[in-house]
Amino acid sequence: MKPAWDQLGDAFSDSKTVLIGDVDCTVHQSLCSEHGVKGYPTIKYFTNGDWQDYQGGRDYDALKEFADENLGPSCSYPDNQDLCSEEQLATMKEWAAKPEELKAEIKKHEDAIQKLNDDFDEALKELQATYEKNQETRDNGIKEAKKPLSLLKAIKIGDGKSEL
Repeated sequence: MKPAWDQLGDAFSDSKTVLIGDVDCTVHQSLCSEHGVKGYPTIKYFTNGDWQDYQGGRDYDALKEFADENLGPSCSYPDNQDLCSEEQLATMKEWAAKPEELKAEIKKHEDAIQKLNDDFDEALKELQATYEKNQETRDNGIKEAKKPLSLLKAIKIGDGKSEL
Protein backbone atom coordinates (compact mmCIF):
# COMPACT_ATOMS: atom_id res chain seq x y z
CA MET A 1 0.00 0.00 0.00
CA LYS A 2 1.27 3.47 -0.86
CA PRO A 3 2.10 5.94 1.91
CA ALA A 4 -0.60 8.57 2.49
CA TRP A 5 1.47 11.37 0.91
CA ASP A 6 1.85 9.31 -2.29
CA GLN A 7 -1.91 8.76 -2.36
CA LEU A 8 -2.35 12.51 -1.91
CA GLY A 9 0.04 13.16 -4.79
CA ASP A 10 -2.10 10.89 -6.96
CA ALA A 11 -5.26 12.74 -5.89
CA PHE A 12 -3.77 16.09 -6.97
CA SER A 13 -1.81 14.85 -9.99
CA ASP A 14 -4.00 16.82 -12.43
CA SER A 15 -4.15 20.00 -10.34
CA LYS A 16 -2.90 23.20 -11.94
CA THR A 17 -2.50 24.90 -8.53
CA VAL A 18 -1.33 22.20 -6.09
CA LEU A 19 1.87 20.18 -6.35
CA ILE A 20 2.52 17.29 -3.98
CA GLY A 21 6.10 16.04 -4.04
CA ASP A 22 8.71 14.34 -1.94
CA VAL A 23 12.42 14.87 -1.46
CA ASP A 24 14.98 12.24 -0.48
CA CYS A 25 17.01 14.10 2.15
CA THR A 26 19.85 11.58 1.91
CA VAL A 27 20.34 12.82 -1.67
CA HIS A 28 19.27 16.48 -1.34
CA GLN A 29 20.80 17.30 2.05
CA SER A 30 21.30 21.01 1.39
CA LEU A 31 17.67 21.51 0.35
CA CYS A 32 16.42 19.70 3.43
CA SER A 33 18.79 21.63 5.68
CA GLU A 34 17.69 24.93 4.12
CA HIS A 35 14.08 24.17 5.04
CA GLY A 36 14.78 22.86 8.55
CA VAL A 37 14.07 19.18 7.94
CA LYS A 38 15.52 17.27 10.89
CA GLY A 39 13.43 14.10 11.06
CA TYR A 40 11.78 11.82 8.58
CA PRO A 41 9.17 11.91 7.30
CA THR A 42 8.73 15.66 7.59
CA ILE A 43 5.78 17.25 5.84
CA LYS A 44 5.99 20.89 4.78
CA TYR A 45 3.77 23.06 2.65
CA PHE A 46 4.36 26.29 0.78
CA THR A 47 1.84 29.11 0.61
CA ASN A 48 2.18 32.82 -0.09
CA GLY A 49 5.95 32.62 -0.41
CA ASP A 50 6.51 30.91 2.93
CA TRP A 51 7.31 27.33 4.00
CA GLN A 52 5.30 25.98 6.93
CA ASP A 53 5.51 22.81 9.01
CA TYR A 54 2.45 20.58 8.66
CA GLN A 55 1.16 19.61 12.11
CA GLY A 56 -1.92 17.52 11.29
CA GLY A 57 -2.66 13.85 10.99
CA ARG A 58 -0.56 11.60 8.78
CA ASP A 59 -3.27 9.42 7.28
CA TYR A 60 -4.66 10.07 3.82
CA ASP A 61 -8.01 11.49 5.00
CA ALA A 62 -6.33 14.07 7.28
CA LEU A 63 -3.83 15.07 4.58
CA LYS A 64 -6.55 15.33 1.92
CA GLU A 65 -8.77 17.45 4.16
CA PHE A 66 -5.85 19.79 4.93
CA ALA A 67 -4.92 20.08 1.25
CA ASP A 68 -8.52 20.75 0.19
CA GLU A 69 -8.91 23.49 2.81
CA ASN A 70 -5.47 25.12 2.73
CA LEU A 71 -3.67 24.52 -0.54
CA GLY A 72 -4.38 25.95 -3.94
CA PRO A 73 -5.16 29.50 -4.95
CA SER A 74 -5.33 32.00 -2.12
CA CYS A 75 -5.63 35.73 -1.74
CA SER A 76 -2.78 37.46 -3.53
CA TYR A 77 -2.23 40.71 -5.38
CA PRO A 78 -2.62 41.17 -8.29
CA ASP A 79 -3.24 37.54 -9.35
CA ASN A 80 -6.06 36.35 -7.09
CA GLN A 81 -7.75 39.54 -5.92
CA ASP A 82 -11.14 37.84 -6.12
CA LEU A 83 -10.10 35.61 -3.20
CA CYS A 84 -9.25 38.60 -0.97
CA SER A 85 -11.46 40.43 1.49
CA GLU A 86 -11.87 44.17 0.97
CA GLU A 87 -9.58 44.79 3.93
CA GLN A 88 -6.87 42.45 2.59
CA LEU A 89 -7.10 44.01 -0.86
CA ALA A 90 -6.84 47.56 0.52
CA THR A 91 -3.75 46.62 2.55
CA MET A 92 -2.10 44.87 -0.41
CA LYS A 93 -2.78 47.79 -2.77
CA GLU A 94 -1.33 50.22 -0.24
CA TRP A 95 1.88 48.18 0.13
CA ALA A 96 2.12 47.46 -3.62
CA ALA A 97 2.32 51.21 -4.23
CA LYS A 98 5.56 51.40 -2.22
CA PRO A 99 7.75 48.47 -3.25
CA GLU A 100 10.90 49.53 -1.36
CA GLU A 101 8.98 49.98 1.88
CA LEU A 102 7.28 46.63 1.23
CA LYS A 103 10.66 44.89 0.94
CA ALA A 104 11.82 46.57 4.15
CA GLU A 105 8.61 45.58 5.97
CA ILE A 106 8.94 41.95 4.84
CA LYS A 107 12.58 41.93 5.96
CA LYS A 108 11.61 43.44 9.33
CA HIS A 109 9.14 40.62 9.99
CA GLU A 110 11.47 37.91 8.70
CA ASP A 111 14.25 39.30 10.93
CA ALA A 112 11.89 39.30 13.92
CA ILE A 113 11.02 35.67 13.28
CA GLN A 114 14.71 34.79 12.89
CA LYS A 115 15.53 36.56 16.17
CA LEU A 116 12.77 34.68 17.97
CA ASN A 117 14.10 31.39 16.61
CA ASP A 118 17.69 32.33 17.51
CA ASP A 119 16.64 33.39 21.03
CA PHE A 120 14.74 30.13 21.44
CA ASP A 121 17.75 28.10 20.29
CA GLU A 122 20.02 29.98 22.71
CA ALA A 123 17.58 29.46 25.60
CA LEU A 124 17.38 25.79 24.69
CA LYS A 125 21.19 25.52 24.85
CA GLU A 126 21.13 27.15 28.28
CA LEU A 127 18.40 24.78 29.45
CA GLN A 128 20.39 21.82 28.15
CA ALA A 129 23.48 22.99 30.03
CA THR A 130 21.41 23.47 33.22
CA TYR A 131 19.85 20.03 32.76
CA GLU A 132 23.25 18.40 32.31
CA LYS A 133 24.66 20.20 35.38
CA ASN A 134 21.65 19.18 37.51
CA GLN A 135 21.86 15.61 36.23
CA GLU A 136 25.56 15.46 37.12
CA THR A 137 24.88 16.90 40.59
CA ARG A 138 22.12 14.33 41.14
CA ASP A 139 24.19 11.42 39.85
CA ASN A 140 27.21 12.36 41.98
CA GLY A 141 24.97 12.83 45.04
CA ILE A 142 23.36 9.43 44.55
CA LYS A 143 26.77 7.84 44.07
CA GLU A 144 28.00 9.36 47.33
CA ALA A 145 24.82 8.42 49.23
CA LYS A 146 25.05 4.81 48.02
CA LYS A 147 28.64 4.33 49.20
CA PRO A 148 27.73 3.61 52.83
CA LEU A 149 24.20 2.36 52.11
CA SER A 150 24.93 -1.28 51.32
CA LEU A 151 27.25 -1.52 54.31
CA LEU A 152 24.60 0.02 56.60
CA LYS A 153 21.88 -2.28 55.24
CA ALA A 154 24.10 -5.28 55.96
CA ILE A 155 23.93 -4.60 59.70
CA LYS A 156 21.62 -7.04 61.48
CA ILE A 157 19.59 -5.54 64.32
CA GLY A 158 17.70 -7.43 67.04
CA ASP A 159 16.26 -10.60 65.47
CA GLY A 160 19.12 -10.85 63.04
CA LYS A 161 17.23 -9.15 60.22
CA SER A 162 17.89 -5.69 58.92
CA GLU A 163 15.19 -3.25 60.03
CA LEU A 164 15.02 -1.80 56.52
